[in-house]
Amino acid sequence: MDFPAPLKSNSIKIMLLGSGELGKEVAIEAQRLGIEVIAVDRYPDAPAHQVAHEAHVIDMRDDAAVLELIRRVLPDYILPEIEAISIDALFEAEREGFRVIPNAEAVNKTMNRKNIRKFAAEELGLKTSAYRFVSSLEALEKAAEEVGYPCVIKPVMSSSGHGQSVARSPEDIERSWEVAKEARGDASELIVEEFVRFDYEITLLTARNEKETVFCEPIGHEQRGGDYVFSWQPARMSPVALEKAQAIAKRVTDGLGGRGIFGVELFVKGDEVYFSEVSPRPHDTGMVTLITQSQSEFALHLRAVLGLPLGFAFFTPGASAAYKAKSESVTPCLSIEESLFSSDSFVRVFGKPESHEGRRMAVVLTMAPEAEAALALARERIGGIDDSGECTPSRPVSEE
Repeated sequence: MDFPAPLKSNSIKIMLLGSGELGKEVAIEAQRLGIEVIAVDRYPDAPAHQVAHEAHVIDMRDDAAVLELIRRVLPDYILPEIEAISIDALFEAEREGFRVIPNAEAVNKTMNRKNIRKFAAEELGLKTSAYRFVSSLEALEKAAEEVGYPCVIKPVMSSSGHGQSVARSPEDIERSWEVAKEARGDASELIVEEFVRFDYEITLLTARNEKETVFCEPIGHEQRGGDYVFSWQPARMSPVALEKAQAIAKRVTDGLGGRGIFGVELFVKGDEVYFSEVSPRPHDTGMVTLITQSQSEFALHLRAVLGLPLGFAFFTPGASAAYKAKSESVTPCLSIEESLFSSDSFVRVFGKPESHEGRRMAVVLTMAPEAEAALALARERIGGIDDSGECTPSRPVSEE
């Protein structure tokens, strides 16, 4: 494969639709290969904006705005990095000859929980929890009775746990209905899921480039409020369960097609494996691969997009711990203990331009001979970050 220089008439261009912390790592990997990066998001100075060749701020749910930018920039590859994107614009871009990663139909299926659940359970016949789709409070009450308590209630379109809740009795239904309105996306329809009493859940990162499919070691993760806070790799699984998980991940990703990395989320109970969700992009729990693998999930994603070989080595068990802001600020600053920059851990600061309570601002990454020890280290060292105090400027601040 030829690698021209960026910012030239023959450069290879990727457009990131979504420029958060995951997009930032993809942009960095692209920069290492001389790929020209165009980062797009709904707010200025997003993390990937800060390392891209070109940055744009648009409403990515606006068909016309997305298409106008694509036609003006003429990217070789369009990488949707979030769910809140105009799918109609992606379909039209694909019709016009632009390459959407993995493809517009895969994005359409996976950005909406209704689409992907029906695809996995009804088209592929995969084992999932029982589920219902509802659009009113009355229908929600009925569906919860049918599925049984406790049940998980989520907007069909959202991310990072926004709008998600668990109803443990009929008295919780009205609260869950209100919580769903906090979705990042469309809260007009909800999915009501049976609460599977699984032993643990994993993310199985699966990369495909239309010539080969590779699996990363399974990643265990802990969520709070539907959003990841800790992840570790490798997660302990029986050989039987791992084989079933890989078979499910391959069926799902083959069914979706295209190139890229997919974060396949699975529930495991004994040797039984249930499909939960899939993201056609790097996964937040996969940030642990920044310390565990020779090629992180971001590097594998870029290799898959470009059609390059997907070989990599697993180096060491490791863990990640997400730091979430405790305060509101338009000049956020993290106070990080020096001990976190050591031979067995380091920190990645995302550089988000504003903080609000609960917003993910950084990640601590640790390594150890065993994943459990790395996780214990991550739990301990995440306490070495704080954002509740005032930062002292390192240089004189000019008066405006």
